[in-house]
Amino acid sequence: MTPSDHSSGRPVLVLHGGGGPATVAGIVRHLSGAGPVLAPVHPGWDGTPRPDWCTGVDDLALSYLHLLQDRDLDDVLVVGSSLGGWIAAEMAVRDAGQRISGLVLIDAVGVYVESEPIADYFALDARAAAELSWHEPDRYYVDPALLPAEQLAMRQGNMATMRLLAGEPYMHDPKLLRRLRRVRTPALLVWGESDRIVTPGYGAAYAAAFGDGRLEVVPKAGHLPQIEQPEATLGLIEEHLRRTGR
Repeated sequence: MTPSDHSSGRPVLVLHGGGGPATVAGIVRHLSGAGPVLAPVHPGWDGTPRPDWCTGVDDLALSYLHLLQDRDLDDVLVVGSSLGGWIAAEMAVRDAGQRISGLVLIDAVGVYVESEPIADYFALDARAAAELSWHEPDRYYVDPALLPAEQLAMRQGNMATMRLLAGEPYMHDPKLLRRLRRVRTPALLVWGESDRIVTPGYGAAYAAAFGDGRLEVVPKAGHLPQIEQPEATLGLIEEHLRRTGR
């Protein structure tokens, strides 16, 4: 858990995706000057222990709702990238205490869209994963053979945890899409135009499923626009932070 030290300002919960907390570090740094920011590492990522009861994305969603309740946090903006966006959506569906007042889902997985299937990430080698994930794959591709053993083991552990939590059914909750129409929390879906893991068409269907959802497509970005186009992505998050809230 990485909370900021600011007691004033609107609280923000930032949820990372399968790539781990490093993928949202820039968001956390940017937002931490304005108010309290919680940036947990999901159980099983980066060497953290995973309790036996944590076997699905719904378990993570409930855990983070309990975190907000335990800390007595209200008017919370939840920002989630990829898998983290799925967790955020599941939280919103279960937010009976209405602690969440805004959502930002960045190239999120989590729903089934028949016309826009999610790429089978587990079947891809590193090069193919880069080609589907990045607008500029040559810039961001990392050859696993060149990684230090400890870092490679951590990546493999992260992937194993993601497979356990989200592998069956693959990267989605079959019930989530229809449940989202009951969610009135304003939801901003930020999408990289070059994402081929989950396409902008998938993002459009996701946004349309919310009671109050809208899609913003970021040019020259793939699955992690907060890394490829940080200025544009952070600007959209800031605007939603200002627009929503009580």
